[in-house]
Amino acid sequence: MKALVTGGGGFLGGAIVDLLHARGASIRTLARGDYPRLRDLEVTMVQGDLADASAVRRAVEGCDVVFHVAAKAGIWGSYADYHRPNVEGTRNILDACREHGIRRLVFTSSPSVVFNGADIAGVDESALYPTHYESFYSATKAEAERLVLAANDDALATVALRPHLIWGPGDNHLIPRIIAKAKTGRLRKIGRQDQLVDTIYIDNAAQAHLLAADRLAPGSPIAGKAYFLSQGEPVPLWDLINRILSAAGVPPVTRSVPTSVAVAAGALLETAYRLFRIAGEPPMTRFLAHQLSTAHWFNIDAARRDLGYAPAVSINEGLQRLKESFESCRVATPHQSPALTTPNGQ
Repeated sequence: MKALVTGGGGFLGGAIVDLLHARGASIRTLARGDYPRLRDLEVTMVQGDLADASAVRRAVEGCDVVFHVAAKAGIWGSYADYHRPNVEGTRNILDACREHGIRRLVFTSSPSVVFNGADIAGVDESALYPTHYESFYSATKAEAERLVLAANDDALATVALRPHLIWGPGDNHLIPRIIAKAKTGRLRKIGRQDQLVDTIYIDNAAQAHLLAADRLAPGSPIAGKAYFLSQGEPVPLWDLINRILSAAGVPPVTRSVPTSVAVAAGALLETAYRLFRIAGEPPMTRFLAHQLSTAHWFNIDAARRDLGYAPAVSINEGLQRLKESFESCRVATPHQSPALTTPNGQ
């Protein structure tokens, strides 16, 4: 296998690279940064931006399969900040696949493409795209997913995977943010009810991408389809967050604010940050308030059936691995915060 992994220096992309390397695949990555760890794995690195069509063409040329993982994530920024990498970048990937005769494209999407601010409980892939999004990330990922699925034909087989809340050792986005807010006392439960949510451990998410690539071909049963991915065991959100904090040696979150207050604060902060051009990210947005106060878990029967997906690492085992990673980091750098010493994967 000759595989391109966009965003191979990132958290999920790096985990996919590791699995491909274990298989003995020839691996190429496209990323803006330089990653010595990838050089140690003899990965060919193409440095460039997704929105640079020529860089994308160089990266894609000669590959058998493309894992398009890279994207701009987050809850804040301008529409252009998200549209350029997430939509234009995906379009460049598709064009390059056509130009170089690539037969398989595995696209990393997001369950947020169907999130409308309300509870999502046990939905499957028949769930419709909403007419309005509360975040530019969700909106642009949905547009990119549509492009990918529409591109599926008898020359290029495409599949979109929707892993939800990827976590584990090496995460430098979700877990460090939770820990940082908790340690400064700025993390609050939103609402009175602890809603059920799905997550996915990093190893399971990466393995699902390889399972999809193995089964993907023009005309195959999974071609042109999207799949939700998770642990398959929804848990109360704040219970999981507190268990993650416990693994990092941080006290649990006990204080809460009403959902209506969090949503109103998010709307006010969004307006203030845009009006006064305040640098950084608001501590609360409407999208974040709704994410933290609603249920979002998914029916993954299709992934089990069509991809042969089965989570190999349970939540309990994942939390134990996370705790061990924090402990090893504290031993190596005892005067630093666990949030800062988590192995950087992105």
